[in-house]
Amino acid sequence: MNVVVVGSGIAGLTAALHAHDRGHAVTIVTKGALGGGCTPLAQGGVAGCYGPGDSPAQHAADTLAAGAGLADPEAVAVLTADASARILDLVARGVRFDRAADGGLQRGREAAHAFARVVHAGGDATGAEISRALVQEVRRAGIAVVEDALLQEIDVRRGVCAGIVALVGGRPREIPADAVVLATGGAGAVYARTTNPAGSTGDGIAAALRAGAAVADLEFVQFHPTVLDAPGTAFLVSEAVRGDGAVLMDADGRRFLAESHPDAELAPRDVVARAIVRQAAAQGSPVRLDATALGAELLARRFPTIDRVTRARGFDWSREPIPVTPAAHYLMGGVTTDLDGRTSIPGLLAVGEVARTGIHGANRLASNSLLEGAVFGARAAAALDVPAPAMPTVPPGPAASEAGTEAGAADHRSAPAFTRAALQELMWRHAGLLRTREGLAVAERTLRAWSRGAPDPGTVREHEDANLLLVALAMVTAARSRPDSVGAHHLEPEPALIGV
Repeated sequence: MNVVVVGSGIAGLTAALHAHDRGHAVTIVTKGALGGGCTPLAQGGVAGCYGPGDSPAQHAADTLAAGAGLADPEAVAVLTADASARILDLVARGVRFDRAADGGLQRGREAAHAFARVVHAGGDATGAEISRALVQEVRRAGIAVVEDALLQEIDVRRGVCAGIVALVGGRPREIPADAVVLATGGAGAVYARTTNPAGSTGDGIAAALRAGAAVADLEFVQFHPTVLDAPGTAFLVSEAVRGDGAVLMDADGRRFLAESHPDAELAPRDVVARAIVRQAAAQGSPVRLDATALGAELLARRFPTIDRVTRARGFDWSREPIPVTPAAHYLMGGVTTDLDGRTSIPGLLAVGEVARTGIHGANRLASNSLLEGAVFGARAAAALDVPAPAMPTVPPGPAASEAGTEAGAADHRSAPAFTRAALQELMWRHAGLLRTREGLAVAERTLRAWSRGAPDPGTVREHEDANLLLVALAMVTAARSRPDSVGAHHLEPEPALIGV
């Protein structure tokens, strides 16, 4: 079988390697260089290394609790049951996880985990190490790779996926396939502040929407609570820092998270992020992450990347608390799949952040994202050998055309001029961490007006802008269709806080 894997993060590389091992002819199509995207930026680690007292069942319970009641128990059970095997598979493929004194894998703890079960590499360079090892395996296996290729369309013929069309060197190129595995990541670039690279423009989700694939849960966007609040590219300060004992302080040097959740700094991410935004707004200055009690030696050894970057930006975090703020980090929803990555279009599979498996619900548990890519990348490869069953039964999310008639009536001539920056600011202000019904309606009217006035894309950037616009509209209409706050979808009664 000819298999095209679109994307080369942990999900795509895992799917490609497992499909190759099963005898399929695999081609990896990737937007930038092989091994790019979000995976190399991941700091924390991979959940699923169970120590004394811990178990897959406890990991599943933590995942379900973080998901605010909307995670799929069956999908979560699959994720946690497969976790240990997938971690061992990464070790076998050359990933050099950090080791404890007894030679076993070193485990860290992160927010909303009951136990220390997160394995890491290079202290806080887990994603980079995983990417290095898997890219090396792909090259060793001789798997075909097409780099600098933007996914343009999914080729659907008679209701079945027959390949893709990609922009390679600025020109459309048809790449036929018996099966396509989407592993294109999320859409962080839809927001003005994000931990994602600039290329996270929702290309896979947009192509799936255009092809008619079911999507769900696009209203659930996770904002990482602690991004360095300083000039320059957004830089994430791993949740593992708080797991090791760092605390969040207000302007008076007082811890404030316990007022929002009994687990304080180790509460679910949506809780921590909202508390930070509210506190920063109340005091008129950033909150600060205080890791000074950990000491300079431990910080440099356990978090070498963060230590280097914070010092390069003028902070000595071993001596002073550092300013932090939330930023868009992870999309919990995406293309609807079953437990083997199959979508509503036969021959099209989706894995990783582009997929909606149901494991995250309304809020992702820390360090389940790399695990998701490893688990479902392998399962999708195995599914290639099995005749496709009935379509997924998970109901699709609202289509971009389903929300209110009031928003749909917008006239593009009265909307502000479209630019990527304008879209990002609009989404940050009205469809970000804190939302209002009125703000979401404004966002939808503006996005629909921009869509009506948009020219046909030609260049790579124009295609990216079209994808951002389509995905943003789908996210906003999904948010408008969910009337109550849950998890990362939070409707704020005080519009004055929006945009802080």
